[in-house]
Amino acid sequence: MSDASRTLGRMQNSADRHEYPAHWEADVVLRDGGTARVRPITADDADRLVSFYEQVSDESKYYRFFAPYPRLSAKDVHRFTHHDFVDRVGLAATVGGEFIATVRYDRIDAEGLPAPGPASEAEVAFLVQDAHQGRGVASALLEHIAAVARERDIRRFAAEVLPANSKMIKVFTDAGYTQKRSFEDGVVRLEFDLEPTDRSLAVQRAREQRAEARSVRRLLVPGAVAVIGVGRAPGGVGRSVLDHIRDAGFTGALYAVNSAFPEEQKDIEGVPAHRSVRDIEGPVDLAVVAVPAAYVPDVVAECGEHGVQGLVVVSAGYAESGPEGRERQRELVRHARTYGMRIIGPNAFGVINTAEDVRLNASLAPEMPRPGRIGLFAQSGAIGIALLSRLHRRGAGVTGVTGVSTFVSSGNRADVSGNDVLQYWYDDPDTDVVLMYLESIGNPRKFTRLARRTAAAKPLVVVQGTRHGGAAPQGHAVRATRLPHATVSELLRQAGVIRVDTITELVDAGLLLARQPLPAGPRVAILGNSESLGLLTYDACLSEGLMPLAPLDLTTGASPEDFHRALSEALADEGCDAVVVTAIPTVGEGSPGDAALAEALRSASSEVPGKPVLVVHVELGGLAEALSAAASTAPQAGSPALGAAVAERPPVAGSERQTPAPVSQAPASATPPAPDSCSRLIPAYPAAERAARALGEAVKYAQWRREAAEPGKVPESIDADIDEKRAAELIGGLLARGQGLTLGTDETCELLGTYGIPVRGALPAASPESAVAAARTLGYPVALKATAPHLRHRADLGGVRLDLADEEQLRRAYAELTGLFGDPEEVRPVVQGMAPRGVDTVVRAVIDPAAGAVLSFGLAGPASQLLGDIAHRLIPVTDRDAASLIRSIRTAPLLFGWRGSAPVDTGALEELLLRVSRLVDDHPEVIAVSLEPVVVAQHGLSVLGASVRLAPPPVRDDLGPRTLPVY
Repeated sequence: MSDASRTLGRMQNSADRHEYPAHWEADVVLRDGGTARVRPITADDADRLVSFYEQVSDESKYYRFFAPYPRLSAKDVHRFTHHDFVDRVGLAATVGGEFIATVRYDRIDAEGLPAPGPASEAEVAFLVQDAHQGRGVASALLEHIAAVARERDIRRFAAEVLPANSKMIKVFTDAGYTQKRSFEDGVVRLEFDLEPTDRSLAVQRAREQRAEARSVRRLLVPGAVAVIGVGRAPGGVGRSVLDHIRDAGFTGALYAVNSAFPEEQKDIEGVPAHRSVRDIEGPVDLAVVAVPAAYVPDVVAECGEHGVQGLVVVSAGYAESGPEGRERQRELVRHARTYGMRIIGPNAFGVINTAEDVRLNASLAPEMPRPGRIGLFAQSGAIGIALLSRLHRRGAGVTGVTGVSTFVSSGNRADVSGNDVLQYWYDDPDTDVVLMYLESIGNPRKFTRLARRTAAAKPLVVVQGTRHGGAAPQGHAVRATRLPHATVSELLRQAGVIRVDTITELVDAGLLLARQPLPAGPRVAILGNSESLGLLTYDACLSEGLMPLAPLDLTTGASPEDFHRALSEALADEGCDAVVVTAIPTVGEGSPGDAALAEALRSASSEVPGKPVLVVHVELGGLAEALSAAASTAPQAGSPALGAAVAERPPVAGSERQTPAPVSQAPASATPPAPDSCSRLIPAYPAAERAARALGEAVKYAQWRREAAEPGKVPESIDADIDEKRAAELIGGLLARGQGLTLGTDETCELLGTYGIPVRGALPAASPESAVAAARTLGYPVALKATAPHLRHRADLGGVRLDLADEEQLRRAYAELTGLFGDPEEVRPVVQGMAPRGVDTVVRAVIDPAAGAVLSFGLAGPASQLLGDIAHRLIPVTDRDAASLIRSIRTAPLLFGWRGSAPVDTGALEELLLRVSRLVDDHPEVIAVSLEPVVVAQHGLSVLGASVRLAPPPVRDDLGPRTLPVY
């Protein structure tokens, strides 16, 4: 038998040896916002494959097989449905359980014959049903089949395409992989490596953003809405939602649905009534489901069969009710996605869109909020209604600025989450500021990535509930994290998120960012008619890290003209970045005085544009209302609160979103363009502390925006002595021994050495004689250390003896060590050469299940162990990140020459941080690295102790193919 025959025989029989790879199953969002299921093709799919092929046009069949191919033979069906899931793999995209597209690869060797070897090549081919072409199905399948191939040690795809098949050629060429193209015998041959590149990752994430944004848009901008579960009499959830949609003036078609309606029921107060969604003649884009949980599956089936695009499920009785409800919730999501629908909820409060051409209030909120430019997301319905109410009160008549553009309350967020809505708001021209109340973050790593991109374009303010309870609401499934909340919060701040602690602060910060330009710095002028209130404001500004100037007291007799003159002068002062105006009532002053003062302040702020103005008032509700009065000119999309980043955003063209610029290209200047009317809408606060806190957050955010424009880089010198390939070989060989392991000393040193991280050698000392022999090998002076877990790094217990200059000192230290702590077997002593004196530090990296890859730094000993003085950054880090990391701990002065001591080599320390970051970022199998201590001397550093832990890489991560989570 030939080698080729033996290989073919092995492939035919291998299907029995490989289990069905269930982890390849995934739900994906397509270009138009609909969903599809990607899964491996099995032998049970023969009928589905035949039915699918019959619906493909002759032209598409010709493009696939390069010849007329009207039907599949029995041999074809068997070949295309029987796979070994290693050398031959087929994936299908399904909607409603039926195939809409297929992709397959067959491993080949250099001669074009099937080959079993690793890191080889495979031929890949697609077929997409004509009715679903243009939805991005092939692009999504390419991402998934490429991930499968990499998992099976295939590193390159080859595809042969007819020149006329321009759509398929574009799928390959636009994927972003490194490729080679040739033309031979009338066929275009494309070869491309499957290793992800910066471009392929950028392409993938841009497609993800467009698809997920479109899926949310279909929920927020429906052309027709059906409310299912509407009672005939007023009252009840379904009837309330129907009334709210109708009363808000929804511009699309509206239907009431209830299976209990009598045949003669034609309408509910003018709204057409039907017993089933199937009875509605026209299309329905959104269905609001308000029936008991037991009846929801039938409703979902009806909606799916009618072509409904999305659901808002306000029904309760799901994960919030316990384990049975959680399984009911999972089934709800699976069922809806089968039909390509997305879900907000269950147990949701609803959605709102105030756009004039939509006017949708599909929620339990009795009143439509004022239109505005704030996007609002709340997982809790109660908090959502509180936020809407506060924005309404603080808006005091304003339309177009501090009102709401869109509102989403996700309830149990079984499907659509805050991440999805961020994708929509990122390039929504009607939203300038994003406010979010989160009770849990289902995918923090993705949230951080999306938050960084969003914050580079518009402010993102977040308050998180359940910060200290250690448990998420019952309806939310979240992964456990080993990091404290304060650490996660700081990591979010590094991503540009404005973190606040209460919903009051959320509204305070949101109103300032929506109404005023970003401050260029922390210098604050304070002026007003109360010396005491000015001093309170001064102290509050200091507490928030601002730099207040001495308050200017205009005295209680100050007139509106005095306020106008003082504010104009303060804004014109180049030494001032923001102004806080304080105001108290004066004897005999009434509402006309409040209006006059408000107009004086608005006039002054508009005459000298570019700096934020805030008002702190005491018992001047009339002033606050007057300051929020509607301006004469409607605000434009380029709000000065956002600077050029939003003003220059491309408009919506038809229903297609424009491709957003990468974060690195997003304008980040805190200097706003010329102001429009919203610069005269001055936020007012009833307490100095609240105003100072909001202003402090705006200052920090503006600084982050400036720094985001230059995010830093990894110096090319770091790459020079990194051997990524050798590291991968070592990791693969080590993991072959088991599922997860902590490396031994020699293995740790070898792996770290591939990334240019030398570890100072240590030799075991099982006896005094072996200790002396080790010292002779290393050379005196030496250190003697106990490495038992309870003594490791515990110099305070006497487990470390330093500067042993000769054999006599070494033997004496050995006797003392074993005398204190026990036999050598218990102490595990080692001998190590002395490193130059310096500052002892610790460097760690860990893969946190919630936050992702995190790099940590601190000083060794009590500073980090007792006081928790450790700083963190998300991996990968740049040179700017590394520099800020070592400077952000409280004990950082010890590195820079505190009290006359010599500064240490922080440049070498920054390089070490970059190398550890690269190791963890390049190899997801490295789940923990600990370097302790790292002695940083005046020149160079020494890593004296190191440990590394490995584990198999995750099945899916944030770098993998696009997929929807299953909670």
